[in-house]
Amino acid sequence: MRLAGSVRSFRPGGNPGGAVAARVTQETADVDPTMTPPTPSPASRPDDHDRARPPRRVGVIGHGAVGSVVAEALDRGVPGLVLAGVHARSPVPDRYRAGSFDELLSGADLVVEAASQEAVASYGPAVVAAGADLLVVSVGALRDDGLLATLGRGAGRLLVTTGAIGGVDQLRAAALLGSLDEVSLTTTKPPRALVRPWMSAAEAAAVEEATAPVAVYDGPAREAVERFPTSVNVAATLSLVTIGFDRVHVRLVADPATDHVEHHIVARGAAGDYEFRFRNVPSPANVRTSAVTPFAVLRGLADLDAHTVIGF
Repeated sequence: MRLAGSVRSFRPGGNPGGAVAARVTQETADVDPTMTPPTPSPASRPDDHDRARPPRRVGVIGHGAVGSVVAEALDRGVPGLVLAGVHARSPVPDRYRAGSFDELLSGADLVVEAASQEAVASYGPAVVAAGADLLVVSVGALRDDGLLATLGRGAGRLLVTTGAIGGVDQLRAAALLGSLDEVSLTTTKPPRALVRPWMSAAEAAAVEEATAPVAVYDGPAREAVERFPTSVNVAATLSLVTIGFDRVHVRLVADPATDHVEHHIVARGAAGDYEFRFRNVPSPANVRTSAVTPFAVLRGLADLDAHTVIGF
């Protein structure tokens, strides 16, 4: 499996912190979600080495806050990449809508899942079995150990975006030096982003009408990504690269005073103490999603075939 944001690849089993190999970099800032990807720097521009390769054909599953931005960027043009099509339940422009999942897969070298945890389980095994790479955005689906093992055994690679956080490369390096003893994540979002269908009317009202920060969850990452599947995919990413779903501690806070998506990560271990804080602008299409997430996907895709990669 690989983690992509840049992109990473890891195989199940062994030390979770040392099981991943490749490159991850991630930046967060107040991002204009309508912006187009920046012009490649000289270090990342295609040269004769890159032009010798045929463009990588990228299919996309999902056309929401992440999938639509990725698809539109690829449709406009990204060096070395070409949009193979989009398969989604939501409306998709005719010019790149795939008639079916099978049609999408037949024309893709890599498929970006940007739909849901259910989509990872439904389509992922077929993607990697066909020899195409699978880039997962709904990382919480990988809490299912059986699904993770199946995807890790495919002919195609399993790629995992870093999404809305950074520091993953440092935590992986720290885990190689020695065990991490503690990893925690506190995620703070506007209240409406953390209301879930399973909540009672009273519980939902307590969150939506909060006048001060309210903790809506406090416990292991495995349960967090199951109960809040669209809100804490970063918890799954941290779990995969550090100490696992049952040991990473997650706290979710609904704060009526915030208009950002905030992730505060603390880790301690033999290599030292680490603390990362990210304060992202939410996507205008979905308050649960950071606007930077699709750009992490696009940067990861670009890194796959780049001749020069900074932050490897």
